[in-house]
Amino acid sequence: MRDSVSSRTLPNSDLRLPAAAAIVVTAAALFFFHSRGELLYYGDAEAHLSIARRLTDSRTPGYEQIGTVWLPIPHWAMTLPARNDALWRNGLAGAIPAAICHAAGALFLFAAARRIFASWAAAWAAMGLFLANPNVLYLGVIPMTEPFFSAAFCGFLWAAAANRPALAGLAVCAGTLIRYEAWFVIPFAAAFFVWRAGLRGAVAFGAIASLGPLYWLAHNRWLDLDPLLFYRGPYSAKAIQGDTAYPGRGDWAESWLYFRTAADLIAGRPLTAIGIAGALVCAVRRQWVALLALGPPLFYVISLHGAGTPVFVPTLWPNTYYNVRYGIAAIPLLALGGAAIVAALPKKFEPAAAALAVVVSAAAWAGTAPGDWVARKEPDVNSAPRRAYTVEAAAYLRDHYRGGGIFAGFGDLAGIFRTAGIPFREAIHEGNGMDWMAAIAMPQRFLRAEWALVREGDAADKAIRSLGPGGRRYRLERRVTAPNTAAIKIYRLDSTGTSLIERLDRRDHDVDEHAEIEPARAETP
Repeated sequence: MRDSVSSRTLPNSDLRLPAAAAIVVTAAALFFFHSRGELLYYGDAEAHLSIARRLTDSRTPGYEQIGTVWLPIPHWAMTLPARNDALWRNGLAGAIPAAICHAAGALFLFAAARRIFASWAAAWAAMGLFLANPNVLYLGVIPMTEPFFSAAFCGFLWAAAANRPALAGLAVCAGTLIRYEAWFVIPFAAAFFVWRAGLRGAVAFGAIASLGPLYWLAHNRWLDLDPLLFYRGPYSAKAIQGDTAYPGRGDWAESWLYFRTAADLIAGRPLTAIGIAGALVCAVRRQWVALLALGPPLFYVISLHGAGTPVFVPTLWPNTYYNVRYGIAAIPLLALGGAAIVAALPKKFEPAAAALAVVVSAAAWAGTAPGDWVARKEPDVNSAPRRAYTVEAAAYLRDHYRGGGIFAGFGDLAGIFRTAGIPFREAIHEGNGMDWMAAIAMPQRFLRAEWALVREGDAADKAIRSLGPGGRRYRLERRVTAPNTAAIKIYRLDSTGTSLIERLDRRDHDVDEHAEIEPARAETP
């Protein structure tokens, strides 16, 4: 078995070619999907970009716009480019930071494989298997959390292979502020460093890595008095799923089956087979760093079993798409498994084996169109209605809205503002704290926006419809429908109606006049 490569034998210049390859492939993918207008097909991609924009563009901009469930680093990374209207509107404000992280993740994976297997060919195989997968490429260049986590997690694998516990702790700390599976990795990585770097190294790793979860607990406590709000609050995965049954809930065999199937659909059958065989090689050769990549897949199996995180795949009941993209969590493990197969061969066969592994893996996608790739098809199935009503509603507002404010339940409706080019500061939405709650609770008194953009039946729609006759009234201007989703309704203030505020002011004025006249009458003989 080869030992891991010492950092002193790997000058930075050795990474120039793989860095260039990662950048070129990622940039090509970004250009391809941007040219097709597919950067924001996922509803979550739209939402992440919306949060980043709201940090600076809102009636109440600032830190609280981060919220309490989605972790903050991706939104912070998108904040500066999201201030640019053009980049916000075309989605590049979120896609460019994501693509940078995707390329960095590929390079970190290369460097990790180089150290673990002491083989340049194995390193090229690992990065090639990562970059040649169209599902990974698509998820890597859109405003989702996956590419940010790839950079952090592959950076951790490299630092662990280099036996640098403090750097590994920093990478995992970043990961814990991107996706929750990094929290799950901490105890296993700490145990690894006890063996590899001694107790002092493990403590250094654990102390740094734990800063992320501690910060997020404090963040939730400060915003809403509950440090576990992200786990059990109204917007948490647990609350959204509720008690609804799904395949894998409470069943370990089904949990494994559904995650394994999702990973296979994301990776492709050849990479799955190569990667699993290579993971066994790593176990036999005691290349434990590579096996640390088991952490995220194991997290999802456990989450399927008991944390209210379903994964639906098209090949198993109910034969649809939901969170199939979570299968990407297995890609670093499978790519390192492929590298392990290459490194296990005689030295003279390594380059050919690396090239063959990448070609065979990539060939699985030959003759397929982007719409056939499962990570790309998932938003087609789940988000096509959202994109349809977004275009129609945005076109109407772009033609008719000239100011006056828009009362809007955000969520999936945020894309309408972006598409129409209407700044978020024009909206009163859930992120505006007391302004929103007052308008929802007492619309007769506090709802003053000229327009309303609501989803039929939501809290904002109910507030609009609760306004009684004779008071402030809104006239329905447009009802936008799309298949399998509630209609979107656009209201405008009816200028012919008298508002409750105006009626209250008039009543107070009448009372004052009466109070002035009445004493004079009392003094008249």
